[in-house]
Amino acid sequence: MDRSTVRLAYRHPLSRRVGHWINVVAVVVLLMTGLNIFGAHPALYWGAAGNMYDAPALMIGSSGEHGLLTVFGRTFATTGLLGWSGGNATAFPAWAMIPGYRDLAAARNWHLFMAWVLILNGILFWAISLANRHVRYDLLPSADDLRPQNLLHDIAEHARLRFPTGRDSNRYHILQKLAYLSLVAVFLPMMIVTGLSLSPGADAVAPWIVDALGGRQTARTLHFVFTGLTVGFIVVHVLAVLLAGVGNQMRAMITGRWAFTDTPEPVATAAVRTTLDRVVS
Repeated sequence: MDRSTVRLAYRHPLSRRVGHWINVVAVVVLLMTGLNIFGAHPALYWGAAGNMYDAPALMIGSSGEHGLLTVFGRTFATTGLLGWSGGNATAFPAWAMIPGYRDLAAARNWHLFMAWVLILNGILFWAISLANRHVRYDLLPSADDLRPQNLLHDIAEHARLRFPTGRDSNRYHILQKLAYLSLVAVFLPMMIVTGLSLSPGADAVAPWIVDALGGRQTARTLHFVFTGLTVGFIVVHVLAVLLAGVGNQMRAMITGRWAFTDTPEPVATAAVRTTLDRVVS
């Protein structure tokens, strides 16, 4: 006899849900305005200086009527996507930028505004998450989480597109913990720090940041590296949401409620498990 029942668990508090959607808007606008800003000089360099006469680590350009992408001296044709779009020589297509045309001043204004939205939202996230112990209980891996056997098992399960079910789905597993912790503790903070180092105002207040990062052009390149890592996280995150059940995931991030199928253990099995737990402890 199947005694499984569908239950709703309170998974995400209001502060986390509001912060999540603020981040979604802020990051999307930052990415699209960032592409517009990058288009003013679509090349990345290492070091303190970089201009059209230096060899870039990456450059998006065109050869008259064709888009080109150069990475560490190797050139690839990218017509229609990078370097040439809609009959115009642009680093990125209009649909990927805010504004959809070359306007460096407007793009910078929106970019800086959303950067401060992201910063303030991040400060609030850390304050609340430390206070309610979300970081400690949900994000920081335990010694048991980091056991090689557990890591390999979680990697294998994700590779097979097998996601946790039942009560086990209502907690963060090791790969989720490492991914979220990398995002909130490394990718986003470094994206913000490297971005602010490029702002004339922030540079005037703390010029040592640029020096610590290895120069203005290195800081700019690192800004795009950490932005790329953030985009990579977003892509994987969205794919995981789609594969794990977009309806349930969206409900959890809108209402806070997470649905899972609960299959009660037989009384005898539960009693044995309780006894074993006591012995082990």
